[in-house]
Amino acid sequence: MSKEQSSIEEISVASKEYLSVLENIKENKELLEDKELSELAKEELKILEIQKSELETAIKQLLIPKDPNDDKNIYLELRAGTGGDEAGIFVGDLFKAYCRYADLKKWKVEIVSSSENSVGGYKEIIVLIKGKGVYSRLKFEAGTHRVQRVPETESQGRIHTSAITVAIMPEVDDVEVTLNPSDLKIEVFRAGGHGGQCVNTTDSAVRITHLPTNISVSMQDEKSQHKNKDKALKILKARLYEKQIEEQQLANAKDRKEQVGSGDRSERIRTYNYPQNRLSEHRINLTLYSLEEIMLSGNLDEVINPLIAHAQSQFE
Repeated sequence: MSKEQSSIEEISVASKEYLSVLENIKENKELLEDKELSELAKEELKILEIQKSELETAIKQLLIPKDPNDDKNIYLELRAGTGGDEAGIFVGDLFKAYCRYADLKKWKVEIVSSSENSVGGYKEIIVLIKGKGVYSRLKFEAGTHRVQRVPETESQGRIHTSAITVAIMPEVDDVEVTLNPSDLKIEVFRAGGHGGQCVNTTDSAVRITHLPTNISVSMQDEKSQHKNKDKALKILKARLYEKQIEEQQLANAKDRKEQVGSGDRSERIRTYNYPQNRLSEHRINLTLYSLEEIMLSGNLDEVINPLIAHAQSQFE
């Protein structure tokens, strides 16, 4: 069954159930006049009114236009920004939280590329996350995430502020993004380890630049030049598709009351304040005082569900 047919079927089933509940409400209201059955009817009406409200909410959500990318897998890219080593450490911390969340959702996480720093964190990490509804749950994570805490290396106990960027890119196929070979500049070079140490004596690393947009992807995780080129092309397509989505969102924003966020990685979306155990989601003015629990458990639904609800409310 196609996605369109499945959606129509869901709306049809919910509508029939809603009409049935309305009919039952009508019948029970008539029974209120019956002395013997009035108490029973009152109890039944309480249950039916709850069912009516739940079905109304469900039908509203089913009628909201579906994002065509919601069922796609994603490339998740985390990159250290301001804050030096501490930013790199937080890249690792947030990556672990996303992995725990993926475990809860029974998604698969594959590391595509990673660049570690000297203190156990990451300069950058790119992973492919596969599973049901991955993009629909994680698409609002794109943007700048700010962390405030006392680094382990801080002897004076001072709070430092660091930032990392998160990009969410739907996995795309050749039909959705077509690359013209003449638009690509492909360079090969030797892969290097930490401190310039050579880890490969052949030109296996690949850098691909899309000349019209100047978007560039480098890949050196694999020993094979062919595999690195294949990975780099896939990520390049995902980044170009992400750019298309951003442009479309900006165009659509003019017709909407408000946006949850543009998905622009430069937009500051969230602050993680460890001394106060506070997570602040700036786009919807949400504040949670359970930061450590959320990060350790990976239960990001506490943040993601309100974001999705807010986005859906813009269509009402």
